[in-house]
Amino acid sequence: MSKQRIVLASCNKHKIKEIGQMLSDYEVVGYKDLGFDFDIEENGTTFYENALIKAKTVAEALNLPALADDSGICVEELNDEPGIYSARYAGDGIDAHNNELLLKNMQGKTNRNAKFVCCMVFYKPDGQIITATGETHGLIMDACYGENGFGYDPLFFSLDLNKCLGLATDQEKNSISHRYRAISGLKEKLK
Repeated sequence: MSKQRIVLASCNKHKIKEIGQMLSDYEVVGYKDLGFDFDIEENGTTFYENALIKAKTVAEALNLPALADDSGICVEELNDEPGIYSARYAGDGIDAHNNELLLKNMQGKTNRNAKFVCCMVFYKPDGQIITATGETHGLIMDACYGENGFGYDPLFFSLDLNKCLGLATDQEKNSISHRYRAISGLKEKLK
């Protein structure tokens, strides 16, 4: 028996893989994998608004239910920056450059508290919206550690795991991540 397909309003291969692992009962595919080649302008001011824009755009274009997330890292000492701009913090979307800029902006700061935030939106073509948010808390490290994960993982010391996410296995990270917590909340609402 084939798995039910969920269309993810993302073309980020890391995110598609991670969400696919968390939703292993489904076949998770990115919308561009279905042959649709358009970009989505994320011009919202909150994680929720950006997730809604992505899910609604893909659901209406494909006439299929679509799942989207918007997520990022919020650093207390930097007034919750980079926040919704996490993926393009340094301007070019390159993880290493984003991490370098965050390290530079954290120089001399004593408050290292941070959290990853994820807002998930499941949008049906009839306009029905189901949403959930997840967070995971930790600290910004003084350098990058490990090769695992993506984005800011090498800089984020997880208080749940008591280790840097760059050193965590996919299974460890996926058991405590902001995305896992948002998906868990969403699955409860979808039942």
